[in-house]
Amino acid sequence: MAFAALIYLTNTIEQNLIHHLIPDKQQIGTLLQEATFLQNFLEDSLQKDNEKVERLESQIRDVAYRATDIVESHLVDGLLSKSESLQLVESFVTFNEALEKVMEEIHSIKQEVMKVEDEIRIRDLRPRTSLGAVSSKPTLSGASTMVGLNDQFEEIRTRLITGSSKLQILSILGMGGIGKTTLAKNIYDDLSIKDHFYIRGWVTVSQEYDESKLILDILDSMKMLPDNMRLQATSDKLKGLLHKTLSHTRYLIVLDDAWDKKAWDDVKRLFSNDNNGSRIILTTRLEQVADHANSCPPLHQVRFLNNIESWKLFCDTVFGHEGCCPPELDKIGKQISQNCRGLPLSIVVIGGLLSKAIKTEHYWSDILESLHSTLTSNDEQCLKVLSLSYKHLPHHLRGCLLYMGIFPEDSNISVFELVNLWVAEGILKPIRCKRLEDVAKEYLLDLIERNLILGGKKNSMGKIKTCKIHDLLRNLCVRQSKKEMFFHPTYWYLLNKLKDITSRRVTVLPHKTKLDLEAETPSSFLPRSFLFFSWGKFPDTIESSNFRLVRVFHKYYYPACMSFAWEQLVSLRYLYFPTLDNSKVFASVYKLRHLQTLIVTHIGGEDRSIMTSKIWEMQELRHVVIKPQIFLDPPASAENARENSIIVLENLQTLTKIENFRCTEEVLKRIPNLKKLGVYHRYPLEDMNNLVRLHKLEDLTYEFHGWFFPIFNNLSFPPSLKKLTLIGCTLNREEMEIIGWLPNLQVLKIKEQIFPGSKWEFKNGGFLQLKVLLLDEVYLENWIADSIHFPELQRLVIKNCRDLKIPSGIGEIPTLQSIELFHCGNSVITSAKQIQEEQENLGNDSLQVLIIGEYKQSTSMEY
Repeated sequence: MAFAALIYLTNTIEQNLIHHLIPDKQQIGTLLQEATFLQNFLEDSLQKDNEKVERLESQIRDVAYRATDIVESHLVDGLLSKSESLQLVESFVTFNEALEKVMEEIHSIKQEVMKVEDEIRIRDLRPRTSLGAVSSKPTLSGASTMVGLNDQFEEIRTRLITGSSKLQILSILGMGGIGKTTLAKNIYDDLSIKDHFYIRGWVTVSQEYDESKLILDILDSMKMLPDNMRLQATSDKLKGLLHKTLSHTRYLIVLDDAWDKKAWDDVKRLFSNDNNGSRIILTTRLEQVADHANSCPPLHQVRFLNNIESWKLFCDTVFGHEGCCPPELDKIGKQISQNCRGLPLSIVVIGGLLSKAIKTEHYWSDILESLHSTLTSNDEQCLKVLSLSYKHLPHHLRGCLLYMGIFPEDSNISVFELVNLWVAEGILKPIRCKRLEDVAKEYLLDLIERNLILGGKKNSMGKIKTCKIHDLLRNLCVRQSKKEMFFHPTYWYLLNKLKDITSRRVTVLPHKTKLDLEAETPSSFLPRSFLFFSWGKFPDTIESSNFRLVRVFHKYYYPACMSFAWEQLVSLRYLYFPTLDNSKVFASVYKLRHLQTLIVTHIGGEDRSIMTSKIWEMQELRHVVIKPQIFLDPPASAENARENSIIVLENLQTLTKIENFRCTEEVLKRIPNLKKLGVYHRYPLEDMNNLVRLHKLEDLTYEFHGWFFPIFNNLSFPPSLKKLTLIGCTLNREEMEIIGWLPNLQVLKIKEQIFPGSKWEFKNGGFLQLKVLLLDEVYLENWIADSIHFPELQRLVIKNCRDLKIPSGIGEIPTLQSIELFHCGNSVITSAKQIQEEQENLGNDSLQVLIIGEYKQSTSMEY
């Protein structure tokens, strides 16, 4: 991965150009210039069929890795060293000599690059894709957009709705990339299917399935999983809940991507057969698995697309639904689509490539010629087609795509985590006046538009919250990463052999994952990242010196069991503990001087953890996410200090969830660029009106756990606020109207709140930009509102409410798409149904009303 290696090297040099441990600034400046030259060469050399360019890429990658090792090792060893000045001088000499040697290699490669540029005239051959550009065309995703297969869609839908009243299992069989999941998803989301089945659930099984997680995911997809069971429930309790949920109701469950007959055997007894027409769909590549589960012959074999369907999907992907192929490209375009052999995944990936490149006969002919050489069979054919797309991918996107292979198969990957991993890894090319997080999100969107990554769930703001990658594309990433030493997959019990690994990243996968464990060429072991997707501990045989250059620790469960002090990891940028019950680790976090992202998703132990005020001196911090919450000492008083001596955390964008957070002017002026804040209080907050000083704040969560009484004085929020979540608060009508006039507010979530007098009434209009309103466990009976109060509302979500009645005027809001009720009382359900009926009588059939579960009295709030 030459380009990513060069980006990493140039970023490292630029960040340390004036460091006191760099003795010869001119020498390191020359190295930066040479690395930038090679980087520009790669950006201009997208025609990767040339063997000379590929050979040069390998050489550039290796020398960039060596140069980075030399620079980083020198800096880190100097920071950790307690040596005398004479020894430091000796280390400077050694560093200069090593750097001089590697620069000779770089200069030699540069001379060869200049010859190759003249020989193959790369600039005339390259497709002129714009760096970092995001297409404005309509985005297609192979995960949800179905072209063709209408006959199969109708056949399966009919078989689900009609036929025997007994529980039936229908198996959908087909090779990878042929569209099994897309077909099943379109059926699952069909309106007639939604109307016929009272409960629907979807789970991806995959090769590395876990029975408890499988059940948990089914319940989660049906929105039947209580929050208190998510972390605490035993396997038996989950099974009992699933069986109870499905009993005596007509349901549809989709088990996607099953690889093993045992997976079906483990869960089949949980699906009740009440002779009410319930159905299960199982998708698989393996005929023996399909046969084993199928109960209503024949098996449904997904066919390949015919030429007409292939051409339609190709054009939709390249030109958008409304576009059409230019006449001069019609003939060659049809040849390209036909050479994808009717395989939808190949078509959308090649289409995604062509949608981003300049549309000329010459370039399309090159793609067609490359496709002619890939005519093998089954998965291998598809992998070769996908490999072609990778070779034509702009260099700045390649490292980000390969990174997706680090995650286990079929993982739903958090976009927040992925973006911050990319930032910490140093594989993003900085763009002037843009935060790295924004660059990362643009890259992700670009890869989604190219159909190389699949967008998943969206958050309440409509932004992509999770993503995933097709398992065939993941296989390509694993293969290519091995070739380019980008990452190395392994198991816990093999970590004692890490000294034989040359890859920069190590991903520890579950034991059920099938790995190619061919040994790498032994070399010095200086990994930059460890990512953990299974439980385990580092063996004692690993020396602490092996970790001194590590930038990323992702999801390590045993931080207190490391054989060295965490403060030795002076290069660490990203630290994620899924669980933490050792306050000593928190006590030393501030010593990680380059830390950018800190995530702890569960704090255990009886003692409430405290982060020292020293954290206010960590100038590179970008995101701090602690769950459930943590005490954070306020910064040391600067009352007697000069103004310019105050440390400002310019990069900090996320800070959540902080207990008893003080919103003083002294605190807020240190975090001027904060975009997301989560606070938790047990006592009324007196200085919350100071939040108006956070001019870039977009997302605020305020959680209060005391008795219910008004807690705000002179309520004031910054006008930049787009999302507001209030938990356990009591707001009167005047305070709610203040919130209603926030000019940019799009999402409002109110939880565990008592409205004074059980009444919410508006004097005037308000909430002019609000798109999502959530009311969860609120004590409200008399809600008086009309369409003028929420003129842009799209979703109304109500949870755990008993006596609330939805105002009929809400149904008149022209933008309203859905009313979603979860575990609500009869009055809520009745009012929602009345609104839907009124709208249908007026000809509005688009309003959806979703009703799930029955009302249950919560222990957290007594009415």
